[in-house]
Amino acid sequence: MKEINVAFASEKVKEDFDKLTNGKFEDKKLSSFIQRAINDLKINPVCGTKISRKLWPDIYIKNHNVNNLWKYDLPNAWRLIYTIKTTEIEILSVLLEWFDHKSYEKRFSY
Repeated sequence: MKEINVAFASEKVKEDFDKLTNGKFEDKKLSSFIQRAINDLKINPVCGTKISRKLWPDIYIKNHNVNNLWKYDLPNAWRLIYTIKTTEIEILSVLLEWFDHKSYEKRFSY
């Protein structure tokens, strides 16, 4: 059985998460939503919604060389975008970014 892990796409994404954790009330709330998503992804990496390739913004391909893209719906219309990397021994959910619904729509040109 493969080990299932979750990681941040970059040190900046990790730092942004840490800032939320240590931030004001709304930031801490968002941090707890993301932590819940991390826990869910550790159990089932495909618990989000797979995003059709034709909808992928080029930034994910250019910056992260993704070959799959997933969306996890957080409370209050926030979205967490991640990709899944696999090896013979591991399944890794890589958190790329999160944003409110308006920013999500802008990123994906909806």
